[in-house]
Amino acid sequence: MKFARITFLVAGMYGLIVLTPVYFLEGLIGRQTPPPITHVEFFYGFTGAALAWQVVFLIIARDPARYRPMMLASVLEKIAYGIALIVLHQQHRIAASSFGIGMVDWVWATLFVISYARTRSA
Repeated sequence: MKFARITFLVAGMYGLIVLTPVYFLEGLIGRQTPPPITHVEFFYGFTGAALAWQVVFLIIARDPARYRPMMLASVLEKIAYGIALIVLHQQHRIAASSFGIGMVDWVWATLFVISYARTRSA
């Protein structure tokens, strides 16, 4: 259970640190990787949903046995983005740097699966 607690705590903190600044980067992203973002509702919607999941990770970290079923949803959250990145990369629709940075979600997905396997239900 200690493994799950640490994994989800670090995942939540890491995600909050990495994702919170994204709220302030809309203009910069548009300038560095044109064209500018045209559907800002998707950009901010994705960012908000991703941040909400970081809070879920922190909740799981407090009591992994109690929230064990949410670990499976957490895996899905990570692989959904990971699969999308693979498909987009194969279609040459994203930069290699975006693909590489996004692949960290596969690492988290793997750690979440291990956490699930090593945690007993409450």
